[in-house]
Order: sequence, then C-alpha cells, then structure tokens
Amino acid sequence: MRRWHLDSESTVPPYEQIRLRILDLAASGELAVGSKLPSVRALAADLSVAANTVARAYRELEQAGIVVTAGRSGTAVASGGDAISAQVAAAADAFAAVVRDLGVPHSQALRIVGAALDRAVSG
Repeated sequence: MRRWHLDSESTVPPYEQIRLRILDLAASGELAVGSKLPSVRALAADLSVAANTVARAYRELEQAGIVVTAGRSGTAVASGGDAISAQVAAAADAFAAVVRDLGVPHSQALRIVGAALDRAVSG
C-alpha cells in the first residue's frame, strides 16, 4: 500500500480508489487473509488525504466482508469464512514477528519453515 498513490486526475473519488486498491490486493492474494492494513491515520498521511476518506473506504470494505476491524487491534483482511487460512496466517504473523525480533535472516527463516513443514508431513 505504501508504494501506491492515488490518481489525482481520476474521476473516481479517492475513497473509492482506496477501496478498489485494497479489494484488488485481497483478491489477488497480495494481501493474505489476516494481513493488517495500515491504520486510518497512517494511510491517510501516506496518501495525503483526510482520515475520513480512508475511514470511509475501510467502512465500505468492512460492510462488504472484505476486512474486519477490531478496535485498537486495527483492520485486517477478512477470512471470508476460511478459518484454516486465518489460523495459518496468524501463525505466520507470529513466526514473522519472532524472526524479526531475533534478527534471523529471511533465507534462514524460510529454510526453518521448510524443514518444519517437511517434518510435519513425514511425521
């Protein structure tokens, strides 16, 4: 989301551009189930729009079941009823946080996950 910019020359309102961008990212899998979206204020600042503009986009996405908002926990891509994907995404987020906190290189973390999956499948 941070590398994307609104099209100021578009006839599509900014909130709709934001909504469509998030919808596209979620549909393509670039935003996986459980992925946290930037806070309303952070995304508004990144895109140089009013916070209400982002809030409207998030609200419409939530009404459509694309995202869920959990108060101070923020807004995340909804599971759409896929509880298994949601659990896997939560576990992946927890693993990524440990990797980051310990400073484990990305390639090493991927090897560790691969080995764990191999053990789980064969064990």
